[in-house]
Amino acid sequence: MSLVNVLNIHDSVELDTEKRIQFIDLTGLVRERVRASEVVNGMVNVQTKHTTTAIVLNENEHQLLRDFEERLEAWAPRGVSYYHNDLEARRFQLRSDERPNGDAHARAILLGASETLNVVDGEVQLGPWQRLFLVELDGPRRRSISILVMGTVV
Repeated sequence: MSLVNVLNIHDSVELDTEKRIQFIDLTGLVRERVRASEVVNGMVNVQTKHTTTAIVLNENEHQLLRDFEERLEAWAPRGVSYYHNDLEARRFQLRSDERPNGDAHARAILLGASETLNVVDGEVQLGPWQRLFLVELDGPRRRSISILVMGTVV
């Protein structure tokens, strides 16, 4: 008789972004965390800890990522007025390094803060072109992501 254990492993990852809008491929990092966890079947959840970044699944193709950047600008333009950018009117949650970034918040709300992927036979289940990205929307900055691997270990 074999024993099956349920396991939850959490890792917090810090990284520095380099541009205002940047797609950072996390696929290799997440696969490595799943392998290290020894989870055979389960899930991995990847979540950003910031309101001006997003986590998305898509293809890592240069022209496509340029298209996404242009769409983000069209959906939530940087040069328009956002109430959030009126730092004089805001009376709370102001930090010394606060910047007008209403567009980045609007973009993040469109994209989402996390993705959950299936793990089967110890491997993250992705299609042949799928990659997992942290999308920086207000960089460059230091960013944190949370990776939680959950499942069974034999």
